[in-house]
Amino acid sequence: MYAGGRAVKGTTNDREHPPAGKRDVGELRPDGMGEAITACAGGVTAPKGFLAAGIHCGVKKEKDDLCLLVSDPPATAAAVVTTNVVKAAPIVVVKEQLARSTSIRAIVVNSGNANACTGDRGMRDAWTMVRAAASAVGADESEVLVASTGVIGQFLPIETIEAGIPAAARQLSPTGGTAAARAIMTTDTFVKECAVKVTIGGVPVVVGGMAKGSGMIAPNMATMLGFVTTDADLSPALLHSALVKGTEHSFHRISVDGDTSTNDMVAVLANGTSGAGLLSDASDPGYALFCDALECVLLQLAHMIVRDGEGATKFVEIAVAGGATEEEAVTAARSIAGSSLVKTAIHGEDANWGRVLAAIGYSGIEFDPARVEICFGHVPVLRAGYVIDFSEEEAKKVLSRKDIRISVHLHRGGHNASFWTCDLSKQYVDINANYRT
Repeated sequence: MYAGGRAVKGTTNDREHPPAGKRDVGELRPDGMGEAITACAGGVTAPKGFLAAGIHCGVKKEKDDLCLLVSDPPATAAAVVTTNVVKAAPIVVVKEQLARSTSIRAIVVNSGNANACTGDRGMRDAWTMVRAAASAVGADESEVLVASTGVIGQFLPIETIEAGIPAAARQLSPTGGTAAARAIMTTDTFVKECAVKVTIGGVPVVVGGMAKGSGMIAPNMATMLGFVTTDADLSPALLHSALVKGTEHSFHRISVDGDTSTNDMVAVLANGTSGAGLLSDASDPGYALFCDALECVLLQLAHMIVRDGEGATKFVEIAVAGGATEEEAVTAARSIAGSSLVKTAIHGEDANWGRVLAAIGYSGIEFDPARVEICFGHVPVLRAGYVIDFSEEEAKKVLSRKDIRISVHLHRGGHNASFWTCDLSKQYVDINANYRT
């Protein structure tokens, strides 16, 4: 079940390397609405008017490393980017591009090299990727966004990328979404893509997405890229508002290791080819439906990132209830999800509820520890008044599963929030101790 009681009818589109323990995502009917949001095949090319390609151009030794995503006609665009003060060259370029115009035709992405902390040369290389993509797809330079992911502090092999962009353009296809999603992967172990359909004003509208991310994942963006496409038609202001809201409830509520990177971005393109009509008023019922569909896609992608956390063996939901405010519940859940001690205990299948309570204690919220209740799955490991009477055997059975839910009740009010995280294993250390080699 997704946050806010939302779920989706159907399953995500795991075409290869499906994550261990992945669950069906159920059925989604937004609260108070009678129309269903259903899963459909594909990722970023599921909506009408989008083409994509993913190829190997030579940034990496063997794996695909260059992605091109194109909208025909041009799409309204919005993006949210990393909060890290150290921002990679592509992030700077994207902010400049969207400050000039929200009409975008193409996004070009390379993996294997972050083009971060590369100074003036890095900026020139990012703009070279913009110009090359614009030329390859017949767009204006102002209509192209750029993204990079990989190792920080190394110069791009820009000649290789510049030669690869026209090659990618020649392979653009309405079924190229999976290839594009594969090309943006770094330490990811499976392709992350999904799509959903919703009816707005009697017209089917599709929202599709792809993402990459496995390590350096924390709230407020992380070393992840997310790209969402839709054939809905929205004003720039409403599209940006929907993305900010959806990101807050998805990518800002996941944690793998607590690190926030330099290249993080989520961008959405809306080209209006569904014919559902322009959404320009937040009070329009169609806008609420679109927001639910967008959030559904973002949340599925966010969950995939957590499931694919570097070295992860378990997917963990931290569900906090009884907050005096939603912010209070979010703060408590974030603190638990980010605790290395909680995450290592989960990996060791140790029902160490004290680590959970301690994480709430340093979260910064005001609460009475004696009123807190904690459950691991169906097993209440801490009751109000510090009552501790549970079966270690039953708790260990819960923690031995691939999917685990830790429930916390603060008994301060009626506000709830969820975060999603994974365990922290020895393999995570091995992966990141040798990342550059």
